[in-house]
Parts: sequence; C-alpha cells; structure tokens
Amino acid sequence: MRQIVRLPRQLGAIIQSERLRLGLTQSELASLAGTQQKTISAIENGSEGTKLDTLLSVIANLDLDMQLISRQRDSQSIEDVF
Repeated sequence: MRQIVRLPRQLGAIIQSERLRLGLTQSELASLAGTQQKTISAIENGSEGTKLDTLLSVIANLDLDMQLISRQRDSQSIEDVF
C-alpha cells in the first residue's frame, strides 16, 4: 500500500483501516503501542497533537513504515492542495 498523507485525518483513516484489517481493537493496539485507547481514538479521528514517538510506535505495531518523499509540483489538481 502506498498512500500520500498530508492531513492528520488522512493518516488516521489509514491507521484505522489497517487496525481493522488486522482485527485489532483500539485497546489492543494501544496496549501494543504502549499508549491508551483514547490516544488511538484521537489519532484515528485526525486530532492533532499526538507525540511523534507515540505515532511511530502505532505505525510500527501495524507493520507499516512511514516514508517521506519530495512533493511533486507538476500536478495542478485541487486534491493536491488539500
């Protein structure tokens, strides 16, 4: 899976989708990541303010990697703005 993420809610939707695909509850994922269920809920709802180390732990426990790439500027699609 490769997806471009530019907003917290986009990342939250991916995390929720992967969690459900793996059959995990928010509480189970929170336990694996060393955080609380309310933190997983906040991430999935696109709330801002999650600590980077917590977010990286959640991503790792879903067997995902985060990759940063240069933004392509040749497209003028409105979707690229938002």
